Amino acid sequence: MTRKYETVLVTGASSGMGKDIASRLLEEGYTVYAAARSVGKMDDLAARGAIVLAMDITKNDQVEAAVNRILEERGGVDVLVNNAGYGQYGPVEDTPIDTARYQFEVNLFGLARLTQLLIPAMRDRNKGLIVNISSMGGKIFTPLGAWYHATKYALEGWSDCLRLELKDFGIDVVIVEPGIIRTGFADALTERFALKENSAYAALAEKMRKASEESYSGGSGSPPSVISDVVVEAMTARRPRTRYAAGAMAKPLIFLRWLVSDRIFDRLVMSQVS
Repeated sequence: MTRKYETVLVTGASSGMGKDIASRLLEEGYTVYAAARSVGKMDDLAARGAIVLAMDITKNDQVEAAVNRILEERGGVDVLVNNAGYGQYGPVEDTPIDTARYQFEVNLFGLARLTQLLIPAMRDRNKGLIVNISSMGGKIFTPLGAWYHATKYALEGWSDCLRLELKDFGIDVVIVEPGIIRTGFADALTERFALKENSAYAALAEKMRKASEESYSGGSGSPPSVISDVVVEAMTARRPRTRYAAGAMAKPLIFLRWLVSDRIFDRLVMSQVS
């Protein structure tokens, strides 16, 4: 049976979900371009046949260089997996605007620029799939996560609009909403936490830190492979779903957010950090 897609670009492929997705697609026999800032962390993927690209998603010259190479070698990609991203936590009051702006540069604007550059070749082929790795955090919210959640809410709306724009060109846009995944997200979150000295939010920040450790400790999160599974499912489906929620707590929390009022959800969220 002829496969619908052959060439895939995965961003943020040096660790976590991105590396697992790239690894899984190599196993499935796809031509995989794996992009990240840390090329050395992708040596194992390169040894298995991936074409690794040094790319900081916030550096336009690096994004353009990566796209130009792909266009020269393969004429474009069939599938773009926009996975690169990170979580910036901290009180709105304490987080410098430049720090918040960088969160948007990574999680939205860099992704958007890369997508813009790869769409024309997909349009010419009248075929393509864009998979945007969002988060259940694009549907729910937590205290001290305003800037991170803002990027994921924005990505959800941006993806919905893009899906409508590309529908007539044979290009699907899929949103993946991971739940709690064992990727080191909690450690990275702590390392980047923005908190002023003698902050009015210090007590809440400590409660959030403990709650985060409990959520990700003891294997309570799902393995990255559950996200790789839904990416493969979307790539092989005759008509992929517009959204896939996967991983620990994703479906129940998204459903709960839909079910209850804002105030009730507020109380439920805060009860977890009290």
